[in-house]
Amino acid sequence: MKGLEKLTTTKLSAWIQQAKTQAERGQVADRIPQLAKANLGWFAVHICCESGKTISFGDTACVFPLMSVIKTFSLLYLLEHFGAETVFGWVGVEASDAPFNSLEQLIADRGHPRNPMINSGAITLSDKLPGKDANQRTSLFCQWLNQLAGCQLYLDEVMLASVRLNRSTANEAIANYLAQTGHLENIETALDTYEQICCISGRVEDLGLLGKLLACENGCLSSQNRQIVNAVMSICGLYQASAKFAVRVGLPMKSGIGGGLVAIVPSEGAIACYSPGLDRVGNPVGAIAFVEALAQELQLSVFG
Repeated sequence: MKGLEKLTTTKLSAWIQQAKTQAERGQVADRIPQLAKANLGWFAVHICCESGKTISFGDTACVFPLMSVIKTFSLLYLLEHFGAETVFGWVGVEASDAPFNSLEQLIADRGHPRNPMINSGAITLSDKLPGKDANQRTSLFCQWLNQLAGCQLYLDEVMLASVRLNRSTANEAIANYLAQTGHLENIETALDTYEQICCISGRVEDLGLLGKLLACENGCLSSQNRQIVNAVMSICGLYQASAKFAVRVGLPMKSGIGGGLVAIVPSEGAIACYSPGLDRVGNPVGAIAFVEALAQELQLSVFG
């Protein structure tokens, strides 16, 4: 029996209690007022195994915006539409030791985004999504994910309004520099698309189903593209903390400031968590603590 299949709810509840204690050390993102309404005590887990077995625990009815977790899937979407050679002409795959919204990093790299998991890379890729405007791009992308994964994601208009009212000046500066260096065609469309896709929302079960797309063979996606996305997540998915957690956990992971985290266990399944308390880097404290405990106990590391 594979590692994830060995899980019992008894073990799970003990690890969740530990993780919830850790989560209290985090802080809910407050730059976006709608995000700041989340409760630090909320915690939810959904695990999808290849066999079809699922385990859910905690505040699973909570709906949250995927925020940066969506970057993983916009990368997958573009790889499927345009191929790796084209996509990696737009963005690199180098790890970054600067914050996810760093303009300095982009300037040092002469306008070529270091990877798709930081804002400069994700804004560049938002500019390339199929569709005539931001609304159509978001709608087509969301439909594609729902059809492929069997989830029920949707654009949260209230969250989007909050994001638009408090538009990140860092993201505007990044978009302006990308345009100056010839990496963006349309600043406003790119930023609008980026903000919309970050507000694609769902429950922890939806995030688990998305993760399963990357974990398990399916007839709809290229195996090579799945491998590429998992590798990029391992290198870059947790921003400048990615290397530390590659060593400690050993699973491809992607976080978002909405409190979502997805961890991929190749050929076994996916672990999705929701825990809105973040550390200084912008990663959900409780979710990472939970996945780390799980990975060590069940020996899930891909480097084993």
